[in-house]
Amino acid sequence: MTHLFFFLTVALYSCATAAYLACLVRTSPLLTRWAGRMLAAGFTAHLLSTIHLASKMKYLPLTNMQESLSFFSLAIVGGFIFFERKYKVTTLGSFITPVALMMLLASSSLHAEARQLPPVLQSNWFWIHALLAFASYACFTIAAGVAVMYLIQRYFLKTKHLGALFQKLPSLETMDEISYRCLTVGFPLLTVAIISGSIWSEQAMGSYWVWDHKQTWSLIIWFIYAALLHGRLTIGWRGKRAAILSIFGFIVVLFTFLLMKHSIVW
Repeated sequence: MTHLFFFLTVALYSCATAAYLACLVRTSPLLTRWAGRMLAAGFTAHLLSTIHLASKMKYLPLTNMQESLSFFSLAIVGGFIFFERKYKVTTLGSFITPVALMMLLASSSLHAEARQLPPVLQSNWFWIHALLAFASYACFTIAAGVAVMYLIQRYFLKTKHLGALFQKLPSLETMDEISYRCLTVGFPLLTVAIISGSIWSEQAMGSYWVWDHKQTWSLIIWFIYAALLHGRLTIGWRGKRAAILSIFGFIVVLFTFLLMKHSIVW
């Protein structure tokens, strides 16, 4: 059953991604509706796949790279659906759904053996930490997608190239608002994730902070987004500078998640 839901998710995410990308070329109400419906159906199938797997394993599937990539994809799609419905920014799907689909495909290419959960991961603080970390990552992913759109739209305005794509992208003000909302949600989630991770570390290793790779890089990510939020609130950082820093922060998140063997959620 888990595999059936998973393959259905891949198919629906693929169709939704193709539809959202097609919206960049030709926008129509019918295409837009079907893109949203397929993505929502894919999210439902993805959620059911995750729940079924969790019920079979008796714990949340977040303990290896295969499971984490799939859950990261689920969190991104869930966050995007929320922001799309709140701000009516269909075009954002053209930049977000490909990322979620690639993560899901990467997850499907990996193979993880069923194993007994190690004692170090049998703490409720680990699950709290992991869920909060993924929720914050999803917010930062959406913020980075919005930042890319912002820079493209800004370039069109600067060069006075007001073509078809310019008409499809939201206004700079709307994108700046979405980016700020992602930051004000994602940063507190990351902060609590780090705190809960420290409590988990104390239970597992006898120390709240041991300066290993996972804690060091989580702190680096926290400082990047703290600087971005501080700049926006105190000295009015907007526009290009905030967009570039948001993209940089997301690159660091990806580096931590994909390239570090001991990332934040391990």
